[in-house]
Amino acid sequence: MSVLLLLAAQAMGSSPHLGKSAGRCRPAEDGSAFLVEIVGLKDRRGLLKLELYPDRDGDFLADDNVLLAAGKTFRRVEIPVPSSGPVEMCIRAPGPGRYAISILHDRDGDRRFALSNDGVGFAGNPKLGWSKPRANDASASVGSGLARIRIIMNYRRGLVSFGPIKD
Repeated sequence: MSVLLLLAAQAMGSSPHLGKSAGRCRPAEDGSAFLVEIVGLKDRRGLLKLELYPDRDGDFLADDNVLLAAGKTFRRVEIPVPSSGPVEMCIRAPGPGRYAISILHDRDGDRRFALSNDGVGFAGNPKLGWSKPRANDASASVGSGLARIRIIMNYRRGLVSFGPIKD
C-alpha cells in the first residue's frame, strides 16, 4: 500500500458504518462467525459495538479506514443495548482462523470511547491495565462454523482501577 493511500485513509477519520455489511450475521448463513455472549453490563442504555481485527498487535484496535485500505480484516456490528435478558451478538469472520475481538459499551451512544463512562471487553477476557491488551490475549479462534465465546465487560472503578463490576 502506498504511503499516500495510507495517509488519505488516516485523514478520513473513522466511520461508524465501516465494516458493518461484512460483519453482520444473517439467518441460515453458513461460514465462520463468532456468537458472543456479553456479561457484566453496567446498565441497559446506549450502544454495543463489537469489532473483529487481525490477531496482530500492529492491527489490533487500529483505525478502520487504515485496515480496510490495506486490505486487512475489519468487521463491526453495532446494536442498541437490549432492555432486558441475555445479551448476544454475532459477527462474521472472513474464514477460519484466529481474530482479535473487542466490544465497547458506549453508554451515552455518542460513538466515542470515554474512559470515565464507557465499558470495554475483549475475547479471552484479559486483565486490563492502562494500556490496550496484546492482540494474542484478546483473540479467539473460529472454524468453518459458529464459535461461541463469552466476554466480560470492564468499567473504570475509582481513580486507577479498571475491571468487571463487583456484585
